[in-house]
Amino acid sequence: MIRRIAIAAAALAAATAPAFAHLNPAEHGSFAAGFSHPLFGLDHILVMVAVGLWAASLGKTAMFSVPAAFVGAMAIGFAAAILGMPLPFVEPVVLSSVIFIGLMIALALPFSTAGMAASVAFFAVFHGHAHGGELGSAGAVSFALGFIAATAALHAAGIALGLGLGRFGNAALTRTAGLATAAAGVALALAA
Repeated sequence: MIRRIAIAAAALAAATAPAFAHLNPAEHGSFAAGFSHPLFGLDHILVMVAVGLWAASLGKTAMFSVPAAFVGAMAIGFAAAILGMPLPFVEPVVLSSVIFIGLMIALALPFSTAGMAASVAFFAVFHGHAHGGELGSAGAVSFALGFIAATAALHAAGIALGLGLGRFGNAALTRTAGLATAAAGVALALAA
Protein backbone atom coordinates (compact mmCIF):
# COMPACT_ATOMS: atom_id res chain seq x y z
CA MET A 1 0.00 0.00 0.00
CA ILE A 2 2.77 2.44 0.89
CA ARG A 3 4.43 1.65 -2.41
CA ARG A 4 1.22 2.55 -4.26
CA ILE A 5 0.96 5.83 -2.36
CA ALA A 6 4.57 6.65 -3.24
CA ILE A 7 3.96 5.88 -6.92
CA ALA A 8 0.79 7.99 -6.93
CA ALA A 9 2.63 10.86 -5.23
CA ALA A 10 5.47 10.68 -7.76
CA ALA A 11 2.99 10.67 -10.66
CA LEU A 12 1.20 13.65 -9.14
CA ALA A 13 4.46 15.55 -8.75
CA ALA A 14 5.42 14.82 -12.34
CA ALA A 15 2.03 16.04 -13.55
CA THR A 16 2.41 19.46 -11.93
CA ALA A 17 4.75 20.98 -14.48
CA PRO A 18 4.99 24.76 -14.15
CA ALA A 19 4.59 25.23 -17.90
CA PHE A 20 0.99 24.07 -17.60
CA ALA A 21 0.18 26.00 -14.44
CA HIS A 22 -2.48 28.19 -16.05
CA LEU A 23 -5.00 27.63 -18.80
CA ASN A 24 -5.67 30.65 -20.99
CA PRO A 25 -9.16 31.92 -20.05
CA ALA A 26 -9.70 33.21 -23.61
CA GLU A 27 -9.18 29.70 -25.00
CA HIS A 28 -10.60 27.55 -22.22
CA GLY A 29 -12.96 29.84 -20.30
CA SER A 30 -12.60 31.32 -16.86
CA PHE A 31 -14.20 28.35 -15.06
CA ALA A 32 -11.75 25.90 -16.67
CA ALA A 33 -8.84 28.21 -15.86
CA GLY A 34 -10.00 28.40 -12.23
CA PHE A 35 -10.62 24.66 -12.01
CA SER A 36 -7.19 23.83 -13.38
CA HIS A 37 -5.36 26.37 -11.24
CA PRO A 38 -5.06 24.32 -8.02
CA LEU A 39 -4.57 21.10 -9.98
CA PHE A 40 -1.25 22.25 -11.43
CA GLY A 41 0.36 23.47 -8.22
CA LEU A 42 1.81 20.72 -6.07
CA ASP A 43 1.54 22.88 -2.94
CA HIS A 44 -2.19 23.37 -3.52
CA ILE A 45 -2.81 19.70 -4.28
CA LEU A 46 -0.91 18.51 -1.24
CA VAL A 47 -2.62 20.82 1.22
CA MET A 48 -6.13 20.33 -0.16
CA VAL A 49 -5.86 16.54 -0.12
CA ALA A 50 -4.26 16.76 3.33
CA VAL A 51 -7.19 18.83 4.63
CA GLY A 52 -9.55 16.03 3.61
CA LEU A 53 -7.25 13.38 5.05
CA TRP A 54 -6.96 15.25 8.35
CA ALA A 55 -10.74 15.80 8.51
CA ALA A 56 -11.38 12.10 7.85
CA SER A 57 -9.14 11.22 10.78
CA LEU A 58 -11.44 13.13 13.13
CA GLY A 59 -14.75 11.78 11.91
CA LYS A 60 -18.13 12.58 10.47
CA THR A 61 -18.72 16.17 11.55
CA ALA A 62 -15.19 17.21 10.64
CA MET A 63 -15.45 15.65 7.16
CA PHE A 64 -17.94 18.36 6.24
CA SER A 65 -17.09 21.32 8.47
CA VAL A 66 -13.30 21.33 8.03
CA PRO A 67 -13.33 21.35 4.20
CA ALA A 68 -16.19 23.87 4.30
CA ALA A 69 -14.10 26.15 6.54
CA PHE A 70 -11.22 25.88 4.09
CA VAL A 71 -13.40 26.70 1.06
CA GLY A 72 -15.16 29.59 2.80
CA ALA A 73 -11.95 31.18 4.05
CA MET A 74 -10.31 30.62 0.66
CA ALA A 75 -13.15 32.59 -0.97
CA ILE A 76 -12.56 35.42 1.50
CA GLY A 77 -8.85 35.46 0.66
CA PHE A 78 -9.66 35.48 -3.05
CA ALA A 79 -12.05 38.42 -2.61
CA ALA A 80 -9.42 40.32 -0.64
CA ALA A 81 -6.90 39.83 -3.43
CA ILE A 82 -9.18 40.98 -6.23
CA LEU A 83 -10.18 44.00 -4.14
CA GLY A 84 -6.49 44.90 -3.94
CA MET A 85 -6.09 44.23 -0.22
CA PRO A 86 -2.49 43.24 0.44
CA LEU A 87 -1.62 40.17 2.46
CA PRO A 88 2.00 39.65 3.49
CA PHE A 89 3.88 36.37 3.21
CA VAL A 90 1.34 34.64 0.94
CA GLU A 91 3.71 32.12 -0.63
CA PRO A 92 5.62 31.25 2.57
CA VAL A 93 2.34 30.67 4.43
CA VAL A 94 0.97 28.56 1.57
CA LEU A 95 4.09 26.38 1.76
CA SER A 96 3.98 26.25 5.55
CA SER A 97 0.38 25.04 5.37
CA VAL A 98 1.57 21.89 3.61
CA ILE A 99 4.12 21.25 6.34
CA PHE A 100 1.80 22.12 9.23
CA ILE A 101 -1.16 20.01 8.12
CA GLY A 102 1.13 17.14 7.16
CA LEU A 103 2.70 17.23 10.63
CA MET A 104 -0.69 17.39 12.33
CA ILE A 105 -1.71 14.23 10.48
CA ALA A 106 1.61 12.53 11.19
CA LEU A 107 1.59 13.37 14.89
CA ALA A 108 -2.13 12.60 15.32
CA LEU A 109 -2.41 15.30 17.97
CA PRO A 110 -5.84 15.64 19.55
CA PHE A 111 -7.74 18.47 17.87
CA SER A 112 -11.34 19.53 18.18
CA THR A 113 -13.33 19.97 15.01
CA ALA A 114 -13.49 23.71 15.68
CA GLY A 115 -9.74 23.93 16.25
CA MET A 116 -9.05 21.99 13.07
CA ALA A 117 -11.48 24.17 11.09
CA ALA A 118 -9.89 27.35 12.45
CA SER A 119 -6.40 26.08 11.58
CA VAL A 120 -7.25 25.24 7.99
CA ALA A 121 -9.27 28.46 7.59
CA PHE A 122 -6.22 30.52 8.53
CA PHE A 123 -4.16 28.89 5.80
CA ALA A 124 -7.03 28.94 3.31
CA VAL A 125 -7.14 32.75 3.36
CA PHE A 126 -3.59 32.72 1.99
CA HIS A 127 -4.41 30.07 -0.62
CA GLY A 128 -7.38 32.15 -1.78
CA HIS A 129 -5.28 35.30 -1.91
CA ALA A 130 -2.73 33.44 -4.06
CA HIS A 131 -5.51 32.42 -6.46
CA GLY A 132 -6.80 36.00 -6.60
CA GLY A 133 -3.33 37.35 -7.23
CA GLU A 134 -3.08 35.13 -10.30
CA LEU A 135 -6.52 35.88 -11.75
CA GLY A 136 -5.16 37.51 -14.89
CA SER A 137 -7.79 38.04 -17.58
CA ALA A 138 -10.22 35.45 -16.21
CA GLY A 139 -13.66 36.47 -15.01
CA ALA A 140 -13.51 36.57 -11.21
CA VAL A 141 -16.78 34.78 -10.43
CA SER A 142 -16.38 31.91 -12.89
CA PHE A 143 -12.68 31.56 -12.03
CA ALA A 144 -13.58 31.38 -8.32
CA LEU A 145 -16.29 28.80 -8.97
CA GLY A 146 -13.73 26.75 -10.87
CA PHE A 147 -11.07 26.70 -8.18
CA ILE A 148 -13.71 26.14 -5.48
CA ALA A 149 -14.97 23.08 -7.38
CA ALA A 150 -11.43 21.75 -7.80
CA THR A 151 -10.68 22.39 -4.13
CA ALA A 152 -13.81 20.53 -3.06
CA ALA A 153 -12.83 17.62 -5.32
CA LEU A 154 -9.34 17.51 -3.80
CA HIS A 155 -10.82 17.61 -0.29
CA ALA A 156 -13.11 14.73 -1.26
CA ALA A 157 -10.10 12.79 -2.56
CA GLY A 158 -8.35 13.34 0.77
CA ILE A 159 -11.43 12.19 2.69
CA ALA A 160 -11.67 9.10 0.48
CA LEU A 161 -7.98 8.42 1.05
CA GLY A 162 -8.43 8.83 4.80
CA LEU A 163 -11.44 6.54 4.89
CA GLY A 164 -9.63 4.02 2.70
CA LEU A 165 -6.58 4.01 4.94
CA GLY A 166 -8.86 3.80 7.96
CA ARG A 167 -10.44 0.63 6.61
CA PHE A 168 -7.11 -1.10 7.11
CA GLY A 169 -7.44 -0.27 10.80
CA ASN A 170 -3.87 0.91 10.89
CA ALA A 171 -3.41 4.56 11.84
CA ALA A 172 0.25 4.24 10.86
CA LEU A 173 -0.68 4.46 7.17
CA THR A 174 -2.50 7.74 7.68
CA ARG A 175 0.35 9.08 9.79
CA THR A 176 2.83 8.02 7.10
CA ALA A 177 0.80 9.90 4.48
CA GLY A 178 0.92 12.97 6.73
CA LEU A 179 4.66 12.65 7.15
CA ALA A 180 5.10 12.31 3.39
CA THR A 181 3.00 15.46 2.92
CA ALA A 182 5.09 17.41 5.42
CA ALA A 183 8.32 16.18 3.80
CA ALA A 184 7.04 17.25 0.38
CA GLY A 185 6.22 20.67 1.86
CA VAL A 186 9.77 21.00 3.20
CA ALA A 187 11.16 20.01 -0.21
CA LEU A 188 8.96 22.61 -1.93
CA ALA A 189 10.03 25.27 0.56
CA LEU A 190 13.70 24.49 0.00
CA ALA A 191 13.21 24.58 -3.76
CA ALA A 192 11.47 27.97 -3.65
